[in-house]
Amino acid sequence: MPRNLKNPVSKDELSEIIAGLNQSPKMISPKYFYDEQGSRLFEQICELPEYYLTRTEIDIMQSCMDEMSARIGKQARVIEYGIGSGLKTRILLEGLDDPVAFIPIDISPEHLAEASRELAQRFPHIEILPVAADFTRPVLIPETKRKSLRNLVYFPGSTIGNFEPDAALELLRVMRQEAGPGGALLIGTDLKKDPQIIEPAYNDSHGVTAQFNLNMLRHLNRKFDSDFNLQHYRHHATYDEQSGRVEMHLISEDDQQVTLGEHQFSIANGEKIITEYCHKFSPEDFRELASCAGFCHVNSWTDLNHWFSIQLFECH
Repeated sequence: MPRNLKNPVSKDELSEIIAGLNQSPKMISPKYFYDEQGSRLFEQICELPEYYLTRTEIDIMQSCMDEMSARIGKQARVIEYGIGSGLKTRILLEGLDDPVAFIPIDISPEHLAEASRELAQRFPHIEILPVAADFTRPVLIPETKRKSLRNLVYFPGSTIGNFEPDAALELLRVMRQEAGPGGALLIGTDLKKDPQIIEPAYNDSHGVTAQFNLNMLRHLNRKFDSDFNLQHYRHHATYDEQSGRVEMHLISEDDQQVTLGEHQFSIANGEKIITEYCHKFSPEDFRELASCAGFCHVNSWTDLNHWFSIQLFECH
């Protein structure tokens, strides 16, 4: 059964947020979207008609899982970076040949505990070992009772696109280390396409993405005792074709002062805080990035529209 999980405030986290708010433009890491409320809102986003990413990736998983399983092989130890809603995880665990353990790593301990309990009930024969941690930093992977034949790092949802290229490369290198000799990586990547398809996915007509974005400030207020006034910010997202990424912002609608610990920040009317980049890839560009991290491309699966890709890599 899942262990007890805690999420204490660390000096590193506080320093990271202070450094981001001292930048120009200001920036807050997208990992702070994911408290319990943020995780629930993201699950709602995944069900919106404009948000093609999740349903497209699920369609690929469901239609291609047999081939994925054959290439991954039996008795894998699955390490997932970010647990999400758990639906894609269930498809993977059901489709793999005798997986020995599942190790989800997630920054939100409440969401992680709930998702892990559900998976433990659904897959009583698979050892579930949740780890509450920031997967962008080194993580101690727990030992499993059964011996695995290989490690499989699983990173769905095109979350790799939230990282700047250098940071994405560094994270892929961490994954390469976690996968180890003979290990593999199964990863989802959103592909470059018409902006008229991409932009509505981040500006939905129901305003759920706006709530999700603003909830980041609520999360910071609760966790770090800051005093962001959510009523003085508005959500904005746009796709920059030249850089190949969506840029999501919170824009200040007033001149204001924000206190975070012993620090105070001035935020001008109209000033933006960047909360997320969502890079889109060509299949070739991502294969080259993964190769630089020590991975060798095995196979790719995509939908009929070529909107999304799931790629399998093995360690060099």
